[in-house]
Amino acid sequence: MFITVEGPEGGGKSESARWLGEWLTARGHLVTVTREPGGTALGERVRALVLAEDTPSPLAALLLFSASRVELVREVIRPALAAGQLVICDRHTDSTLAYQGCGEGLPLDEVRAVNRLATGGLTPDLTFLLDVPAEVGLRRRAADGAWNGMDARRLDFHQRVREGFLCLARDDPRRWRVIDASMTRDRVRDALVAGLPAEIAGIRESE
Repeated sequence: MFITVEGPEGGGKSESARWLGEWLTARGHLVTVTREPGGTALGERVRALVLAEDTPSPLAALLLFSASRVELVREVIRPALAAGQLVICDRHTDSTLAYQGCGEGLPLDEVRAVNRLATGGLTPDLTFLLDVPAEVGLRRRAADGAWNGMDARRLDFHQRVREGFLCLARDDPRRWRVIDASMTRDRVRDALVAGLPAEIAGIRESE
């Protein structure tokens, strides 16, 4: 099963992806946790480029993210799925739709076409949207000391990104689970577990 964790800045995606991977591992699953951009040698170099203060143009960012995604799908995600593992990815194609499409204004059909090319048609089975108002998320990012070039974009950009994620979730409720990320950490974790299919969440811890 391919699970992605999505959402605007400051929603706790990376921490939630790591925690969910640990929780599932403790219950006997083989789990690979990765991230975008990143997860491969090329992906980590791309990450440094796109999160720098001098952020690339929208089209350049789309192509950079996609180049990273090609390698991640080929080197990490598809092999892990073929081996019967659960894969949890901190961001994936939906982030490109929300950021470069809804946020930057690139045509969504073109972004979707690039996404399909980069992934070979691979799509997540389940996506958690950790939703938080843009102002709240950005305050969290500033308080954490993790501020980067993407965070420094105008507030209205981040508001468009958030609304883009919510629109994606509304359009495909079968795949998406929307979680209020302004809740406490424990309540967010409870919601993550509640959103898992019963056959995955119900496995008992291995002896």
